[in-house]
Amino acid sequence: MAHGKREKRAEGGVLPWLWLPIAVTVQELTLHLYAFGGEGHFLYVLLFSLAFGGMGDVLCALCPGRGRRVLAGILTVLGTLWLGAQAVYFSVFRTFLTLYSVGGAGQVLQFWRETLGGMARAWLPLLVILAPAVSYFAWGRRHLPLGPLPGKAVALAAGSTAAVQLLAAVAVGCDDRGALSPRYLYQEEFIAEQSVESFGALTTLRLDVCQLLGIPRGGGAETPDASSGSAAGSGAISAEVPPESPEEPEPIVYADNVMNIDFETLMAGHDATLRKMDEWFASRTPTRQNEYTGYFAGKNLILFTAEGFSRFAVREDVTPTLYRLANSGFVFENFYNPLWWASTTDGEYVACTGLIPKSGCWSLYRAGNNELYFCLGNQFRALGYDTRAYHDHTYTYYNRDVSHPNMGYDYQGVGNGLEVKKTWPESDLEMMQLTLPEYVGDAPFHTYYMTVSGHMNYNYMGNAMSAKHRDEVAHLGLSEAAGAYLACQMELDRALEYTIQYLEETGHLEDTVICLSADHYPYGLEQETLTELNGGESVDMRFDVYRSTLILWSGSMTEPVHVTKPCSSLDILPTLSNLFGLEYDSRLLMGRDVFSDSEGLVVLSDRSFLTETGRYDAAGDTFTPAPGRYASENYVKTLQREINGMFSNSRLILEQDYYRKLGLSHSAK
Repeated sequence: MAHGKREKRAEGGVLPWLWLPIAVTVQELTLHLYAFGGEGHFLYVLLFSLAFGGMGDVLCALCPGRGRRVLAGILTVLGTLWLGAQAVYFSVFRTFLTLYSVGGAGQVLQFWRETLGGMARAWLPLLVILAPAVSYFAWGRRHLPLGPLPGKAVALAAGSTAAVQLLAAVAVGCDDRGALSPRYLYQEEFIAEQSVESFGALTTLRLDVCQLLGIPRGGGAETPDASSGSAAGSGAISAEVPPESPEEPEPIVYADNVMNIDFETLMAGHDATLRKMDEWFASRTPTRQNEYTGYFAGKNLILFTAEGFSRFAVREDVTPTLYRLANSGFVFENFYNPLWWASTTDGEYVACTGLIPKSGCWSLYRAGNNELYFCLGNQFRALGYDTRAYHDHTYTYYNRDVSHPNMGYDYQGVGNGLEVKKTWPESDLEMMQLTLPEYVGDAPFHTYYMTVSGHMNYNYMGNAMSAKHRDEVAHLGLSEAAGAYLACQMELDRALEYTIQYLEETGHLEDTVICLSADHYPYGLEQETLTELNGGESVDMRFDVYRSTLILWSGSMTEPVHVTKPCSSLDILPTLSNLFGLEYDSRLLMGRDVFSDSEGLVVLSDRSFLTETGRYDAAGDTFTPAPGRYASENYVKTLQREINGMFSNSRLILEQDYYRKLGLSHSAK
């Protein structure tokens, strides 16, 4: 009798209809607070969470008997696992899991130490996210009724869920504020980090499914119209200067860095998507050749993407070779290394292709069968160079065994011909000692390295390179994290020192160029540690955290050349292409030759940007002019249109294999 009364109260109460909405909302808001603090769109996250939980309730209500409790338990566990995994992943990589990256989870788990560290850092949000699942199995499932539920109650729940979902979708559809407006993110472009910030992780999962399956979400066209404006070259945007500024002398007129591509003819044979791309690229103002065009023509090139490297690693006292190279070649005073969605592999993609990666996938691997005409491996190989690539970690990690040969390299990593000592992380110095004799000789060479010695976690227990150089940084009086970071970067410094010595001994120092940039800033360090490495000066986490060092140096340079123009890793490929006098079309790359007369442009993943005129913060939708500068009313809007086009067309180049459809192919020569 008593049991029957309890069952009846449960069937007639509201608790069964509140369980999943409350659980999902608590978990989503916890993740949101942990990842974004007070920023973002709390209202949208709340509405979508209630709708998602309500949909789960309706599904459970339609299940008979104990199936209802089983399904509620399954949904609770799945939601907990996904949101908990997102908290840990964000703690480690400062971005979020997508369905595409889940496919590479086995590779990511190689970094189990970092995963444990991420769990330790995210212990509080993990406890809160886990609480609903524990509560359900300890108490809540007994309060879900087993008998049939009233049809009116089920209909009311379904109607309420639909109403909340519709309210959220309409509100988002009307919200067009900022460069990455909620409407744009919801209807047009999938960007995981901004989507989680705006709508929550579960709604982002739904949008992720749509983009993977190619399901339209509504909204605008695939790519902006050509008439929306372009800012690739000089004259495309008018940034005003104070009237009293003196007139500059008439510049020398150089030829454009373009190829003979007949876009008009291509448009006639292309479908609507490709035709819009043709129109957009044809409308872009190309960058011009300049006094540095062909400056390094005929020289060898060693190109590094350095794991976790940053300006904080450049110190005359502990990394003298890095310091020397950064200050005696081309000295880039305003170089930025934005963090993209898939961290290391996206950092490689940007530097190697001059394109913006696509959110939600490993773009370098996704392009593994595409024509990557402008990649330096393909360019130099066509000129008869010996082109090789190396990575001192597992050769299949991020599927580099697919991507790097497609960029024109004979590729070796650990397990595929490069046998460095098995430590974590492995030694960059040992990699250079083993590989330099393989290619330095009579033939011209271009070699690409992805290093690993600078990888987090930054401590002396789990990082072999930090432990190796621990005594050499002990006198600095730094915290363990700061000291361990400098210590592991010392291995990169010693690798470069050995490289220069080897080139000098073999007579190739003056005919070789060394270029080095990071994959991303050391996001394994907390803000206070970055501030410590910055000499106690607080590091701004919106822009300044991405300011880095680009090394571009040759033994033939007799004095430094200072470059003040804002630039980023996106500009590396076009800048090197111009310096080596390679054939390329500046309209087809998203970066710009730094030495051209085009305005410097640094673009971040959230579409914030920085130019000589000022900086735009997409999070606050605010533009701050640089001291002594001001911009016309349309300056920000024109740049936003150009940047949206850069993102959209970079994605489409990847999805459509666009370079191949333009007829570009080294193999066809």
